[in-house]
Amino acid sequence: MKDSETPALEEAPDAHDLGIELPDEPGEAITMLLGLVAESREEATSYLDDLKRVAADFDNFRKRTMREQSAMLDRAAERVIQKLLPALDSFDAALSIKVESDAGMQLMAGMEKTREQLLNALAEEGLKVVPTIGEKFDPEVHEPIGAPSGNGQPVVNEELRRGYLLNDRLIRAALVTLGSQES
Repeated sequence: MKDSETPALEEAPDAHDLGIELPDEPGEAITMLLGLVAESREEATSYLDDLKRVAADFDNFRKRTMREQSAMLDRAAERVIQKLLPALDSFDAALSIKVESDAGMQLMAGMEKTREQLLNALAEEGLKVVPTIGEKFDPEVHEPIGAPSGNGQPVVNEELRRGYLLNDRLIRAALVTLGSQES
């Protein structure tokens, strides 16, 4: 091996450079040095444990902050959508009117397109319409008006007001009338 191939070794510090007074007896010096190595390892392990604990605490803090931020955004989106529901109700009411004239039909078509654009934009944020007519009655998402007619399984006959889910969480129950489905 050539000298240029050997890695350059830095000069190792001696005991005096490290602030250690070694005894003259080699056996005592070795015992003393082994004791210092053990103490240093213990101290390094303690620092490493502290570092791991701090890293875990920071990771937990980061995750909690992300969850809180996400929850805050969800609540803000829900507030905005809640405020838009009356506008959607107004569209639904207006679109239920029968028109005969060409001008009225064009107006209704424009309103339908605007309503669909609004629903599509809200759907991108996680809004879904609660299924109603012909569905089995589900007290989790349907608010009934009156009692079901008949003795069979209650089903939704008519939707009086749309219900909505936001990210699969109910923000408004559908107001419905019930009938019954004979088994």
